[in-house]
Order: sequence, then structure tokens, then C-alpha cells
Amino acid sequence: MEQLSAGKKLDQAFDKLGEKKTLSFELDLDTDAASLKALDAKSEPEPGDEMPDEVAKLIGDAKITLTVQSKKPLAESGEKDLVGMAMKISSPDGDLAEYRMIGDYVYLRADTDAIGRLTGTPVMPADELPAEAGAFKDVLEGKWVKYGIKEMKKAGFAGQEDEDGPSPAPSLDAKTQKKLMKSLREVVAREVKLKTADGDGDTEHITATAPFRTLMTEMIGELRPLAKDLPPGMDLPTDKDLKDAPNAKVTADFTLKNGELSEVNVDLAKLAETAKVKKLGLIVRMSDGIAPTVPAGAKELDLEGMMQGLFSSSELNEDDFADEEF
Repeated sequence: MEQLSAGKKLDQAFDKLGEKKTLSFELDLDTDAASLKALDAKSEPEPGDEMPDEVAKLIGDAKITLTVQSKKPLAESGEKDLVGMAMKISSPDGDLAEYRMIGDYVYLRADTDAIGRLTGTPVMPADELPAEAGAFKDVLEGKWVKYGIKEMKKAGFAGQEDEDGPSPAPSLDAKTQKKLMKSLREVVAREVKLKTADGDGDTEHITATAPFRTLMTEMIGELRPLAKDLPPGMDLPTDKDLKDAPNAKVTADFTLKNGELSEVNVDLAKLAETAKVKKLGLIVRMSDGIAPTVPAGAKELDLEGMMQGLFSSSELNEDDFADEEF
């Protein structure tokens, strides 16, 4: 009875997310640099290829926020209904990179100095770029820039929308999507053990526990007949990949506030097997979010002109490309 009740509550919580027109997700890896270094060591990297301390700290501290805005409820939306999208990567020291897509334009900015320090790969100073770089200098200075989606395609950075261009990416029709979701829910109901627990005030917790390999094998099995309809580049794990995956039990804690899903905390530590990790988890927080807005003062990148100018510039010659460090 508790399994049925908890499952129904989760279904209703996910349905409420689908009713929203603007939604934000914050992804936070709940771990530390020492645990990440231990996982890296278990993979037996080649000498010199070990994960640097700065990168381990960056991954452990970074948060990713994704916001989508649609004209319709998200559960009913297709790609053409999305009117705004934003993604931001941040660290305790500030924002590292941000991307927004609003209307016909993409806006972006990045703290290239901070990224260079953290990764140990310094970025070329903006004043060393040739004049042809134009607004690209603003990118290196951490300022907002923008480019038109149509211009990006015209410059050859994306597929052309004509008869000579690539075919549209395959997608699942509504009937197939519903059939797939029904199958996946049946797998979850069969393999995942649910348990409810009261929280503070209007908060409730539902924990879901399942053997990782078994759950993934059955879910991938439901996806395989639809592999040809999945987006390009979305390759499903092979049977061998799944056999090599640990079958330890993984627990996810779902936090519901007034019946709405507000946070999911997945404990992945047992999947590390023999690696000495203190903690390894993934936290996803949901909120109504703020609709993405057009940043002020963004200069437009002339992608086609910039690339032609850079590659024809005397600043870039054969000696530059002969340098192994380039």
C-alpha cells in the first residue's frame, strides 16, 4: 500500500512540473576534490594525465543552472514552443560561463581568466588578438556577446535548412513517447522500492532504492527498439557496458513541498566500489525560475567575417601551427 501511495505521489509531483511554463533546474555534484581524485586514480590514467587539483576542486564546487521557458505547459511543448533558454555554470568565486537563447539570438559570456587559472591553461590576452577578431575580444574580457542563429548557420557552424542540408534530427512522436513512458514506469514500479517519510512542516520525503545495473539494463532494454528514433549522438550503452556496471543499490531522496517536487538527492557513493570516496552524490533542485532576459550591451559577433579574418590574418602563420603547445 505504501509503495502504491508513494508512487502515485511521485507521479503527481512530476505532472505538476509539466504544468509549468518556466522551470529551472540546479545541478550540484555533492562531493569533494579528494573523492574525485580517488575516482580518477581508480581509472588508472597515464602518467601526466592525472586530474589536476584545480580541476577536481572546480568540478566539486561548480553548479549548473538550466532554465527553460515555453509558450505552453512544458509537458505539451515542442521545440518550436520554447521562447527562452539559459544555462549558467557557477563556482563559489562567481559565474564561470553563461549562455542564453532568446528569440533569434544566442547570448554568451565567460570568465576566461578564472577558467584558465582553474584548468591550468591560460587564455590569450584580448589585446594580443588581431583587429579582425572584433567582438571576440569581448568574449575574452568576460563581456556579453551575441550572434544570430541564422547567421551561425550561414557561416557554416550548423546544418543548413535546405534540400542539400542534413535531414532533421529524428524525434519520437507523441504516441511513441506515451508508450515509452508507460514502459519505463512499469520498470520503475517493478524494480524500485519506495518509502515515504515526513519532513518539516509542509515537506515530505520519498526514498527510492534500486540495484543500479538491474534498473539500467531494463530501462535500456525498453529504449533499444526506439534507438533509430533517438537524437543523433545519443548512443545507448552496449550489453557489455551494462554487464560491467556495478549492481550496488542506489538510493534517491525526493523532496516534495506542498506536493511539488523541489529536490532530488541521489547517493552514488556505492557505485565507486573500491575507490576511496568520502561522499559522491548528485543533487537536482527545481524551482519556478526566472524567465531569461536579453543582457544589455551585448556586441554582435560577425562569425563568418571573424573566421575569415582570423585565418587570413598575418598574425596566424605556419609557425603558429608548428608550435606543439598551440
